[in-house]
Amino acid sequence: MNINVIGVGKIKEKYLKLGIDEFKKRLSKYCKLDIIELDDEKAPEKLSEKEMIMVKEKEGKKILSKIKDTSYVIALAIDGKNLSSEELADKMSDLAVRGNSNITFVIGGSLGLSDEVLDRADYKLSFSKMTFPHQLMRLILLEQVYRAYRINNNEPYHK
Repeated sequence: MNINVIGVGKIKEKYLKLGIDEFKKRLSKYCKLDIIELDDEKAPEKLSEKEMIMVKEKEGKKILSKIKDTSYVIALAIDGKNLSSEELADKMSDLAVRGNSNITFVIGGSLGLSDEVLDRADYKLSFSKMTFPHQLMRLILLEQVYRAYRINNNEPYHK
C-alpha cells in the first residue's frame, strides 16, 4: 500500500522530526510512505473571516495539486468521524481489500482545510474535538497508521 501524508507547514522542532523519522522507519516494513510538506501561507496574527478563507484557499490549491486522482483521501478535520485505533485499522484494511492501494491523509495548516479540500476528501477523520498543532498531528497520525498495521497483522503493540 502507498500512504501519502500531505501536511501544511514545515516541521522545525527537533523532537517532532525525531519522532516522525522513527515512525517512517517503522512503517517502511508495511507500506511505501511519502510525506509531502507544503509551505504555509504567511498571515498576520489577526485575520478577518475573508482573509482566513483566502489563506485556506491558497493552501488548499497547493494541497489539491499534490493529490493523485486515484488516491483515497482522508482529511483530518475536527468535525470528522472519531475512530478508535481498531476502527482505523479496520478502515485501512477495508480500503486495501476494496483495491484502494493509494491513501492520502491531509493535514491542514493552522487555520484548517479549505472547503475545496474537504469536498475532495473521501472521508473526514477526527482525532479529537480538541485542537492540536498541525506539526504534532503529523506525528500522531503516523503513530496511529503504524498501530493500524500492527493491529491488522496481529502483532503486539501497547494498548
